[in-house]
Amino acid sequence: MALTSKGDVQVARAVLSVSDKTGIVEFARGLADLGIEIVSTGGTARELAGAGIPVRAISELTGFPEIMDGRVKTLHPKIYAGLLALRDDPEHMQAAGEHGVEFVDLVCVNLYPFERTANARGVSEAEVIENIDIGGPTMIRAAAKNFGFVAPVVSPESYDAVLAELREFDRRLSAPTRESLAAEAFAYTARYDTAIARWFQEKREDFPPLMVRAFEKMLDLPYGENPHQRAAYYAQVGSRTHVLSMVAQLGGKPLSFNNLLDLDSARLLLGEFQIPACVIVKHNNPCGVAVGATALEAYQRAFAADPMSAYGGVICLNQRVDRELAQALVKQFMEVLFARGYEDDALEVLGTKPDVRLLDDRERRKVNLIDPALRQVVGGMLVQDRDADLEERVEMQVVSERRPTEADWGELSFAWKVCKHVRSNAIVLSRELATVGIGAGQMSRVDSVRLAIEKSLTPLEGAVMASDAFFPFPDGPQLALEAGVTAIIQPGGSVRDPEVVEAVDAAGALMVFTSRRHFRH
Repeated sequence: MALTSKGDVQVARAVLSVSDKTGIVEFARGLADLGIEIVSTGGTARELAGAGIPVRAISELTGFPEIMDGRVKTLHPKIYAGLLALRDDPEHMQAAGEHGVEFVDLVCVNLYPFERTANARGVSEAEVIENIDIGGPTMIRAAAKNFGFVAPVVSPESYDAVLAELREFDRRLSAPTRESLAAEAFAYTARYDTAIARWFQEKREDFPPLMVRAFEKMLDLPYGENPHQRAAYYAQVGSRTHVLSMVAQLGGKPLSFNNLLDLDSARLLLGEFQIPACVIVKHNNPCGVAVGATALEAYQRAFAADPMSAYGGVICLNQRVDRELAQALVKQFMEVLFARGYEDDALEVLGTKPDVRLLDDRERRKVNLIDPALRQVVGGMLVQDRDADLEERVEMQVVSERRPTEADWGELSFAWKVCKHVRSNAIVLSRELATVGIGAGQMSRVDSVRLAIEKSLTPLEGAVMASDAFFPFPDGPQLALEAGVTAIIQPGGSVRDPEVVEAVDAAGALMVFTSRRHFRH
């Protein structure tokens, strides 16, 4: 083969060895039609030969057979010398000649399906380990390292573009193309090794010394939190579900960064309810939450909690949208509507609001709450268990003289579920299983109580109050009691708990301690 420069590489020989055989026959046929020799291994070679494509066995190139059930087939010096030789280096070329090395100009490799195997139900540990590819990543990395002279191809989506360039430029791939393919190749092997490392780590400990994660871009976003910030959405590789998994956008403008933040919060809160429920989120806080006999009733009650804040919000429902509900929804301005399906006539009604982002939730798998929660800080990452559980009634302590009825317990449970999803300091006022006032994100708890009361559009007689952490002083509960609240649920744990309980008893109200707080910063 003639010497070539880094800017001018003509492909004469390609090694093809793929686990995912999508498009490989067409790609190989295109290479062969250009006069490029194809060298292949095992199942790939059989697939190509069966399609009538001339194939040279890898063992002919190496002079060594595939052994150990295919565990060893490409791990040979002649392969890696042919991939790694610097062809503008006379010493490399001399060594290649002395040892009968044949150059490889293109490597098309994808790897054993480790992620799919590791995530499959009932798979044995031995089977998972057998799907750890060794020769494939090594070939990819060698080709990518020497992209000055070799082209690594790891994605079936690249086949058509690679073939088109080879055809147009007499079997040549440009330096920018090879460098782009190399970047994709290293990202591909990094993702693969990350999945393997994570599998081993999760077998041993929850907080390993080195935490490795990979994220795959799912969506370019119009902008970030503000128009001058660029943004994209990435899903964590290996996660069973993510905020947009199995979600189809049926209409509306592209999703924004803030839409996704709000959608994530709303979906997590919505997941607390099994009966028809509606969650309306604005600026990453719920402004209205309610359950009802129907989705329409749940929406109407959630919207009534705070119509002003609901303006331009994200509305999430755990039910299907019919025409009647759609007619109610289009009366207000909303950024995003998320639901578990839409009737055809409902879509006709919603179509009158062309800018609304209509999201159809087709995900039926549960969120994997075992995965840790990650929060990026400058130069680092905070990692913690997810705040997934809520306390059962048997874990709670009634500390007031008045005892809760079954109806009281139901209302307390509802308020407590919502409170966990409100930015702290968090206060939630509810009545008849709908929020009537929410105080969020205040620096003092008494200000959150005051805000929740001020937000209420109806009298608070008989309402329930939930607080995500204990009251350091009786002032917050006293404000609520004076406004008409008759039941309070909170973690307890303040040195002034006796004073707080005394104020509750004096008002003839009831109080329950959960013994666990639920901050959401």
